[in-house]
Amino acid sequence: MKLILIAALCAATVAHAQSTWKIATGYRAESFHTENIAQFGREVEAATKGQLRIELAPNGSLFKLGDIRQAVEDGKVQAGETIMTSMVKDIPLAGADSIPFVVGTYQRAQRLWDLQRPGIEKAFAQRGLQVLYAVPWPPQGLYATRPIKTLVDFKHLKMRTYNQTTIRIAEMLGAVPVDVAMGDVGRALGEGRLETMITSAVTGVENKVWGPIQYYYEINAWFPKNIVFVSTKSFAQLAPDTRAGVLKAAAEAQRRGWEASEAVAQNSTRELQRNGIKIERLSPDLEREIKHMGERFSREWVRSVGNEANAIFVPYYLN
Repeated sequence: MKLILIAALCAATVAHAQSTWKIATGYRAESFHTENIAQFGREVEAATKGQLRIELAPNGSLFKLGDIRQAVEDGKVQAGETIMTSMVKDIPLAGADSIPFVVGTYQRAQRLWDLQRPGIEKAFAQRGLQVLYAVPWPPQGLYATRPIKTLVDFKHLKMRTYNQTTIRIAEMLGAVPVDVAMGDVGRALGEGRLETMITSAVTGVENKVWGPIQYYYEINAWFPKNIVFVSTKSFAQLAPDTRAGVLKAAAEAQRRGWEASEAVAQNSTRELQRNGIKIERLSPDLEREIKHMGERFSREWVRSVGNEANAIFVPYYLN
C-alpha cells in the first residue's frame, strides 16, 4: 500500500513539474514580433503559476528562419516563429498571404486570417504542430524614385523582386524585374540599378531609403504574417489548465500583436515623411486597375491550389 501511495505521489509530481519551452525565431530581439513573443512568455508563466516557462531564442540563434518550422516538427525545439510565406512549398494555403492588391486594410487582413486559419491548423496538425497565433507585418507599400500616376509610369522601371510573386507583379506592370537582396537596396538605389520596389514602411526606415527614393504610396499591397506554433507533443504533455492558460495568452498575444503592427506602420510612415519622402495615394483610376490585377492574382492562385483555396476566397469576396 505504501509503495502504491509513493508511486502515486511521484506521478503527481511529474505531471505538475515545471516545463520549459524554447521558442526559436529568426528575427532580432528588437522586432515588435519578438517583443510580443517575450510578453507572451511572461503572460504564460503568470497564467500557469510557473508551471510553464518560455525561453526565447531570437536572431536565428538556434535555427535559420526558413528552417524553424521543420526543426519544431522534428522535435529539435519545442516551439517557433516563422513567416508564413516561407512555407508555401509545403503548405500552399500559406500563400494566401502573398496575393497582392486584395487585402487593403488591417480589418480585411484579419478576415483573411479568420478564413485561412482552419486550413492552416489542419495542415499543421498533420505535421504534429499546434498553431498558437499569427501577427501581420505592416502592409507593403510602393516606393519610387519618380511620381507614379498611371500604369504607363511603371514601363521599363527597374523594380526590386525577391520571389515569384514580386516577379509576376513586375511583369504585369511592365517593369523590369531586378533581383536585389534587402541588404543591398541602398547601394542599388545609389547606383541607379533600382527605381521602384514594394515593401513595408518599416523596411524603408530600417534601410534609410530616403535620397534616391522620393515617393511612398500607401497601396497596402499585402499583409504578410508571422505564425507562432508549438509541437503537438509538447502541448499535449501539459496539464489541461496549463494548456488553457497558453491558449488564453496566445489569443491576447495575437490581439496585441495586430495593434502593435498598425502602430509600427504609422510611426514608420511618419519617419519616412520626416526624411523628405512624399507620402501619397495612387489615383482612383490606378487603384481600380491595381485592384483588378489583385483579383486576377487570386484567381490564378485558387486555380493552382484547388478547393482549399476556394474555402478562403469565395467567402472573402462575398463579404
